[in-house]
Amino acid sequence: MIARRHRLALTVTALLAAGAACRAELLDRDAAPPRPAPAAPGSRPAAGAFTLLASGGILADSSVVDRAAFDAGGAGHDFRPMLAGVGPAVARADLALCQLDTVLGDGAPGTGGGAPPELAQALAETGYDGCATASEHTLDGGADGVRGTLDALDGAGVRHAGSARAEAEARGVTLLRAGRALVAPLSYGDGTDRPFPPGQPWALNLIDADRIVADARAARQAGADVVVVLLRWGPRWQEAPDAGQLDLARRLTAARAGDRPAVDLILGGGARLPQPWEKVGGTWVVYGTGDQIAGPSADDPRAADPRAGESALARFTFAPPVRPGGRWEVTRAEFVPALYDSDAGRVVNLDEAIARGADLEGVRDRIRTAVLARGAAEDGLLMGR
Repeated sequence: MIARRHRLALTVTALLAAGAACRAELLDRDAAPPRPAPAAPGSRPAAGAFTLLASGGILADSSVVDRAAFDAGGAGHDFRPMLAGVGPAVARADLALCQLDTVLGDGAPGTGGGAPPELAQALAETGYDGCATASEHTLDGGADGVRGTLDALDGAGVRHAGSARAEAEARGVTLLRAGRALVAPLSYGDGTDRPFPPGQPWALNLIDADRIVADARAARQAGADVVVVLLRWGPRWQEAPDAGQLDLARRLTAARAGDRPAVDLILGGGARLPQPWEKVGGTWVVYGTGDQIAGPSADDPRAADPRAGESALARFTFAPPVRPGGRWEVTRAEFVPALYDSDAGRVVNLDEAIARGADLEGVRDRIRTAVLARGAAEDGLLMGR
């Protein structure tokens, strides 16, 4: 069991309507000091710097749920062993975010009823502070599924963005404390195969450039030092970002909020495999992290693709601005190659596994090639552990 190192998390809900007042709720998750940001060998992190880590999609189909039931030994479901391989990397971050592509609830596991709510507790104990919940699966369980998912995350102490149980919640901003900074994660999906619950067009955030920019500016007004946009976008099983991704990345990174960019980081997923990373207008864009957990799908002919299960954790070190009101700058950008072994039901940190003698260099190198395909190495992107 990975010991979770709790942090002080600050959640602020701010209505985005003009003139609405901000409400703040302080959640004291632990009094432990923030963890130091990783630094390059021989260097020291800037005072006040923090690290943000984000993982790929978590899609708990029936095979994943069955594995968690096996790991629990017949007493419910235990997803913690599945995530243990990336636990140390997650726990070292000052702020860790996941992309939850599964409805959580008490319905039939692996169906529209959702995965067992024990998944939320496993995410918390692994070290995740928040999850993006906007995806093509958000509405699989209807309004009850949205409510069950967010209730389960709340019960585990994991913050969330991207879906909502009420209109006021949908119009709010969640701020998470990372060292001295307040970070606003904003989450959006590129569509859904399910109808919206009647009278609830706000249940799921859909990608719209103007809406995202407006939300980012509102997050700044609510006190966000760093605005992170998490997107489920792009064609499935395609390594190269498409024209829509490239255009949206340019629009979002060009937007301003006063004297600062409106968006500080874009974290994409949805392609089911790693896509390139690059700097656009001085802002890092991760087009695709891949899926951290996703079992084989019987109705998906690409499930046998050798790249299935490959992903890259994103880790960024932010340093405080050099002048009051300035931008928090990324001083170190890293990707950590990972693989979901569907036979073992385990997420594997590839670099650590290779260091222990596992014959996985080809998989690691394939991920590295995909991630660096748009020149991110020249922008300073490193492979971490």
